[in-house]
Amino acid sequence: MTDREFEVTPYLNGNAGLVGRLGYNDDLPEPEDFGADSGGLVGFAFLKAAVRRSAAFCCVMAVAGFLIGGILYLARPAPYQADATIVVTDGPYEDGNGSAADDQAFAQSPVVANMAMQRLGLHESVSAFTKDYLVSVDSQRVLVVTFTAPAAEAAVSGANAVAVELLRFRVGLLVEQQNQVFAALNQQIAQAKLKIGSIHARISQRSAQPPSPAQQSQLHSLREQLSSANNALASLQQALLQDQATVQPATTAAINGSKVIAATYTLPRSHLRTILVYSLAGLIAGLAVAIAIVLIKAIVSDKLRRRDDVANALGAPVRLSTGSLQRDRRLSPSSLRRRHDAARAADIARIAGHLGRTMRETERGLGNLVVVAVDDPGPAALALASLATSCARQGKSVVVADLAGGAPAARLLGSGSPGVSSVDTQHARPLIVAVPAGDDVAPVGPLGHAHAFDQHSAFSQEVAAVCASADVLLTLVTLDPSVGGEHLPTWGADAAVIVTAGRSTWTKINAVAEMVRLSGAHLVSAVLVGADRSDESLGTIPARPVISDAEVMGMNADMVRKNLDAISEGSEVIGKAVQSDPH
Repeated sequence: MTDREFEVTPYLNGNAGLVGRLGYNDDLPEPEDFGADSGGLVGFAFLKAAVRRSAAFCCVMAVAGFLIGGILYLARPAPYQADATIVVTDGPYEDGNGSAADDQAFAQSPVVANMAMQRLGLHESVSAFTKDYLVSVDSQRVLVVTFTAPAAEAAVSGANAVAVELLRFRVGLLVEQQNQVFAALNQQIAQAKLKIGSIHARISQRSAQPPSPAQQSQLHSLREQLSSANNALASLQQALLQDQATVQPATTAAINGSKVIAATYTLPRSHLRTILVYSLAGLIAGLAVAIAIVLIKAIVSDKLRRRDDVANALGAPVRLSTGSLQRDRRLSPSSLRRRHDAARAADIARIAGHLGRTMRETERGLGNLVVVAVDDPGPAALALASLATSCARQGKSVVVADLAGGAPAARLLGSGSPGVSSVDTQHARPLIVAVPAGDDVAPVGPLGHAHAFDQHSAFSQEVAAVCASADVLLTLVTLDPSVGGEHLPTWGADAAVIVTAGRSTWTKINAVAEMVRLSGAHLVSAVLVGADRSDESLGTIPARPVISDAEVMGMNADMVRKNLDAISEGSEVIGKAVQSDPH
């Protein structure tokens, strides 16, 4: 269905004329100023509506994340793993309880990792290298080094290097422990020999002295010390010999008994489960990023969507709200497209019916209405074209003045070229379409006194000529603050504003409303297109207290009285000052 193919439920009465003539409400609240605070609350419903509006974007991001996750898994090379088994024999100073855990810690220490890197000729960081292998305790005497690398040869070489360097490090520890024990015993033996030599020297000195009871007592004590020192030296020498006979063979046996079984590698395999894990992780990440973007944009956005917010910005009630009028071309099933087109046509008919009920007649019986598009003129053009077509079907002579950029309403009716042209609607009376030239940004209409001062405008004269015999004048305009809206009353006394939800800020909507009021036109209603289904606001404006003419006159009288009293007091003060000082 094209944009020109729409049906409107008849809202015109052939006997009584425009329903709007009879049903117009003269008690509409007058415009008043409202604060720039929209007053909308950011709650769960608000966020849920934002996500629902961007459901397509979220789905696209989720699918993109799913695909990226799978591609990343397939793009990265499947790693090879090689296992090197180490059989460890405990040394003479190891009891076997914690030796395996100690060797595991040694294998993953920076010292062993650095030694393995030197063997492999690598120059990467130690921390990065240690992430490529894992050492596990298989039993009390067995360690397994698992090395991961992109190639099988690299995995085998890495596992073997770590295992060999671990054994080298362990050999150094065993030899160092043995040497420390031997060095300690030899040091004790050397100290014992020095002590024995010192005692011998003292005995020789006492023996050279003249015999006396004191001298004999000292010699006896020194000989006892010498005997004790000799016994200690013998014990140390015996311990050294015993350690050399037991520790050294045990250390050698531990070194020779620890060995590496050749590393073997396993072929990489692409598991469906792993691919799904990567893809699902990408899907969740993409969906989370999309939702975060949508929520942040919704929270920081200053575009109005709620009926109350739009009404407050306009200073006029939102009397009608509909769904989006944009054609959704993403719907592939024909049933969904038909359902969407039917709902769209119904919304267009509702807006057109509302505009028809809003129209009033001039003194000479010309029904007229100015439709102001705040942002997107497309919905307003659809509704206005639908209203004009319905009026023509009722036998009315209709003039459509499309003053919006691009003339969207005129194009829908089949005549988008500048000037005044007649459109054949296959009805009793033709439909007249008026489109100004591009340089005529604010043409004057056929109504009001301003038309008398614009006799040089050919477009205005042509419109005035066709409106002289017309029954309905419908005008579509878009307002620009740089141009103003002073020409609006010449096209119609009443104006209805059409706002698209989420397209305009409070400032823009309020500026359009103020331009309408400054022009002298009466802003009677507003229509919100694309309203959220979760919006529960009414779209009304706060009622202001009504002040009667008598109250206004009373306030004016009080103000005049106060001003006269002030002038009188001032005159008395000046007179006294002059009398006191005549100069």
